[in-house]
Amino acid sequence: MNLNHDSSTIIQKTRDLCQAILEDPGYLDMRNSIELFMADEAAKEDYRWVVEQGEYLQHKQQMGSSLDDREIQEFESRRSALVANAKAKAFLDAQQSIQAVHESVGKYVAKTFELGRLPQSSDFESESCGPSCGCH
Repeated sequence: MNLNHDSSTIIQKTRDLCQAILEDPGYLDMRNSIELFMADEAAKEDYRWVVEQGEYLQHKQQMGSSLDDREIQEFESRRSALVANAKAKAFLDAQQSIQAVHESVGKYVAKTFELGRLPQSSDFESESCGPSCGCH
């Protein structure tokens, strides 16, 4: 398998997949949501704060320190405000959707290598946690 040149069948099919993703109406909606969010400096700053503070609180807890009620309340309040912002909510939803596509494509490729054939839907059924788990 030589993937060092653009004429490789695998590279061409990968490019075809990428083009199909770019042309999908759902992708176009996600991209628009991301661009609207990125143009909103206040929403980006709120998002940055929530991410950084969430990481800080998680690290603090993992190190065995107790979390201050004031810290928790401020974090929860700012996170709720972030999710209440329509642009930020659409951005977060777009991130989740893009991640789901990425994971799905990755699972198909990994399963192809594992099985040595094109996977069928039934090949993924044993990996499911059940209909209510939200992982599929």
